[in-house]
Order: sequence, then structure tokens, then C-alpha cells
Amino acid sequence: METHEFQFDQVYSEFQPKIYRYLTRLIGLKEAEDITQDVFIKVNQALHTFKKDSQLSTWIYQIATNAAIDRMRRRPFKQESTEQFNESDIDRLAANNACSCKKPLLIEDQVVRQEMNECIRNFVMDLPETYRTVAVLSEIEGLKDSEIAVILGVSIGTVKIRLHRAKNNLRKLLLANCNFYRTDCNELACEPKGPIKLTLKSISHKR
Repeated sequence: METHEFQFDQVYSEFQPKIYRYLTRLIGLKEAEDITQDVFIKVNQALHTFKKDSQLSTWIYQIATNAAIDRMRRRPFKQESTEQFNESDIDRLAANNACSCKKPLLIEDQVVRQEMNECIRNFVMDLPETYRTVAVLSEIEGLKDSEIAVILGVSIGTVKIRLHRAKNNLRKLLLANCNFYRTDCNELACEPKGPIKLTLKSISHKR
């Protein structure tokens, strides 16, 4: 599609749900609605300047990410979200989480999956801003390293380093706070170890 063919209504219809979902996972449901509105005001104002030598989706994600980072760096900002990641999100974040059962999930299995869902969501929100952003863009939004590099204005090497560290930090948080096991369906599940939630800072201090 040529640049002059882009119409804001068309762009909004295609990308608003994606950006709203992305921002909800990045900064929380409470903040996402207002930030999404701000993003598309900026998109509307600048759409005529968009150059076709880059992808429209990358350009919009860049505007959204910059807006989210600005909000996260302002005080006070409380990391909060009421939206749960869906099944595909969990599969991307928790490796080898495939279920081999063909039958529908029982109520008990659904509860276990919801708990796993909640656990991952909470700890993604606990990652530092730079790691959380790259983790959500890569593992949940499914963007390529080259696209993330453009969005964040960093090199591909930096993206790879941040993503590696994000996964390591998430793994540390999950292992420190959760007990993992396999269900009868061979699906990865977890349960909290106790009432005290360990953070990356407290984990580092224990060493």
C-alpha cells in the first residue's frame, strides 16, 4: 500500500486493538486506555509524514512504546494490570508448556492454567522497564529482533542482550517464588511457594 493511500480510519481499525492489548500488557489496564488514545492522536497528526521505507506497524509500535516508557518513568507509576495473558502468551513465555491431551480441559485444569497465567503476568510486570518492554515485544507481540531494534532505537545486538537478560530475570523470579510441576495432561503448572514475594533485588541480596 502506497503512503498516500493510508487513511486514519483504516489504520485505527487495524491497529487500535493490537496497540491497546500491547499497552495493557506493558503498563497495565488502568493506564492503557488513556495512553492508547494519546498514541492514535499522534498517529493521526503525523500519518502524512510516514515514509514507506519503513513498516507502518513498526512506526506505530514505536510511538506506543515511547509513550509507555514516558509514562513508566513519570512518578508516581504503579505497575498494575487486571488483564490476564491468554494461552498463546503463556506458551511463548513458558517453554515446553504444550498439552498433549486431546480432551477438553476439566474445571480443575482450567483453574491451574489460570493460576499459571496470573503468576507469569505478575512477574512480567515486575521486570525492569527495559527488559519488560523487549520481552513483551518479542515473546508476546511476536516481533522480530530487527523490528524491536527500530522501535526502541537500539542495535539488534542490544535487543538480543536485553531479551536474554529478561528471560533470565523472569526465570529467577518464577523459580524463587513458585513450585513447578506437570499436570496429568503434561502441562506445566505452578503454585506459590509462600506468602512472601521475592523480587529481583531481594534475590540478588540473598546471594
